[in-house]
Amino acid sequence: MPSSDSKDVVGWPDDVGIIAVEAYFPSQYVDQSELEIFDGVSTGKYTIGLGQDKMGFCSDREDINSLCLTVVQKLMQNYDISYESIGRLEVGTETIIDKSKSTKTVLMQLFEECGNTNIEGIDTTNACYGGTAALFNALAWVESSAWDGRYALVVAGDIAVYATGNARPTGGAGSVAMLIGPNAPLVIERGLRGTHMQHVYDFFKPDLSSEFPVVDGKLSIQCYLSALDKCYQRYATKAETQMVKDKETGPFSLGHFDAMFFHSPYCKLVQKSFARLMLNDFLRDSNADTTENGIFSGLEAYRDLKLEDTYFDRTVEKTFMACSKATFEKKVKPSLLLANQIGNMYTPSVYGGLVSYIAQNSVADIAGKRVGLFSYGSGLASSLYSIKFSEDTAPGSKLSKLSEVLSDVTVRLDSRKKIAPKIFADTMKLRQDTHHLANYTPVGCIDDLFPGTWYLTHVDEMHRRQYLCTPLNVIPESLQSSVIPVETVSSKRPSSIPSPEAVPSNTAS
Repeated sequence: MPSSDSKDVVGWPDDVGIIAVEAYFPSQYVDQSELEIFDGVSTGKYTIGLGQDKMGFCSDREDINSLCLTVVQKLMQNYDISYESIGRLEVGTETIIDKSKSTKTVLMQLFEECGNTNIEGIDTTNACYGGTAALFNALAWVESSAWDGRYALVVAGDIAVYATGNARPTGGAGSVAMLIGPNAPLVIERGLRGTHMQHVYDFFKPDLSSEFPVVDGKLSIQCYLSALDKCYQRYATKAETQMVKDKETGPFSLGHFDAMFFHSPYCKLVQKSFARLMLNDFLRDSNADTTENGIFSGLEAYRDLKLEDTYFDRTVEKTFMACSKATFEKKVKPSLLLANQIGNMYTPSVYGGLVSYIAQNSVADIAGKRVGLFSYGSGLASSLYSIKFSEDTAPGSKLSKLSEVLSDVTVRLDSRKKIAPKIFADTMKLRQDTHHLANYTPVGCIDDLFPGTWYLTHVDEMHRRQYLCTPLNVIPESLQSSVIPVETVSSKRPSSIPSPEAVPSNTAS
């Protein structure tokens, strides 16, 4: 063992965080207003009541393995990352198709050509929190004595499907991949994290033969809001301790965040959740401005509220939604693009908020910003943490590369194919009937898949799955008018992304 003053003992690497981000979502969707008519529910139940416009979904051609294969390949190509430069690969998912073999091991086939088998990490599972747990694992590896100077790669992916009924319009599907390392343009703020975990049956999947969960809807909402309260309070306490060290005045509030991203089961819950954080600020600050022109004008009567008594108090909810509306429009709504257009992606959901925020703002608009992220997974596990964006907007900078790669997100959303609700329902029935079948060949159409999409070709009699990838340079006929083709990447590594040799393995903080 080296002594405490050994040269082998070093500090943390600098500015550990997210270096690159990529997102994938299916090329087909169902319109929620049309689904309202098909389901025979009142107009606006899904679009206004849930805040959802469209829902992405998969045919039997896509599964969790194919979603993750696609997003990893896209990230590696679009940022020109070498497969040799990855030293850890973590997958967060609750879409389980094998009780033993991890999706991470399936992704290893992407590394076969370069011969890199020295990659740590496997899958992490706890409802929608798995992606965040995978991210925290990756960050811890980079900041540990086990780090060998290479990147970590985090993949969050899920297919959210429900049985016919009220929960079905809260489905969705997608995946997000993130490259983790030092000197990142999106720095995870060290020491600022609030976590709450608890044993509860609000949403769970005990039937391994089915994709559908068991859901206690009312309890699930209460658990989400309660976890949000606790995580925010714990984060605020740590932030205030840091503020004292930095000689900043307190208390901590939402005003310290330029934007806020939430796990989004549906968009209306996010709006209610942001209002709840405003309620937290109000109750935490005994000097909250309730004067005529203050942010909490006229709310003095709510001073003695107890948070645990307000989960389903409609008056309190409406009051603080009104109070927070302008701030919500500025700090939260831009992050809900993917949630509104795709639905609940489960583990990638909160990171879909990050993608949406970057995709809809210029690099100058996001530079130097500080954002908060709330991740929730039923059962339950939850955390609230923050990211600080780099201020470097120069052409070729890492932040500029992020902005450039994600600038096509809105184009890809608009280029998807709308599917009639009847065909959507038939597709869900097909998935239900064929889930986990052996010696099965999928029947879903592959013609409209995006370029570079991995898809399932066959499941043999031993349940072994086989995949192929659509060509990058062939655009489906239905998408040719609007899809920007993915160009062949250069073999030269861009200056904005360091080679693995350039990432120091012994960097003092």
